[in-house]
Amino acid sequence: MIEIRNIFKRYGDLTVLSDVSLVVPDHEILTVVGPSGAGKTTLLQIAGSLDRPDRGSVAYDGVELTSMSDRKLSAFRNKHIGFIFQFHQLLPEFTAQENVAMSARIGGMSASKAMKRAAELLDALGLTERLRHKPMQMSGGERQRTAVARALINEPKVIFADEPTGSLDSANRDEICGLIERLRRDMGQTFVIVTHDPTIASIADRVVHMSDGRIVDIRPADDKETILSDSK
Repeated sequence: MIEIRNIFKRYGDLTVLSDVSLVVPDHEILTVVGPSGAGKTTLLQIAGSLDRPDRGSVAYDGVELTSMSDRKLSAFRNKHIGFIFQFHQLLPEFTAQENVAMSARIGGMSASKAMKRAAELLDALGLTERLRHKPMQMSGGERQRTAVARALINEPKVIFADEPTGSLDSANRDEICGLIERLRRDMGQTFVIVTHDPTIASIADRVVHMSDGRIVDIRPADDKETILSDSK
């Protein structure tokens, strides 16, 4: 369970988050929607320990993150949290298998074990024929599935995704949506997803609507037309 309590964040004179609180239970798919500038990505970065709040706290199963040193926080993040971004952020000089294995190597896994685990994940995601391909040799959907494998390699409890379908066509978007649902069902993954895409929002258990740095509404994802208007 992720507990976000009374988060405030400013950049200079700009208040980006103002007294934001949210609880995310295990195995939930939660999407965060709202207009540009609402504070969605900042909330994702703080919840995922990539940034620190000015005030407030973030805890995982009772483990307080905001008081950790940078070194301990980095180790915690590598072990427990995965990330998927709009643009896959794969390193162009490395193969798909090497890109996926890298996070495990940083976490201390041996090279042989990391490469084997990377191959297993890529195979599970339908990318067996792309193990030794570099990003420029793969389609957009293949690159994003590789990014998903990278996020999974350390078996994190939660995956944060920032516009994971934003750069994909409709076919690849639907593929990623189906993959997220399957990972939650088969592997028990928790997902927190920032999106403007109503297709992603509609697969969620709950939709958080943000505006002007605050959470203004949280509702079950059963109202497709409302989700569509809220995610614009």
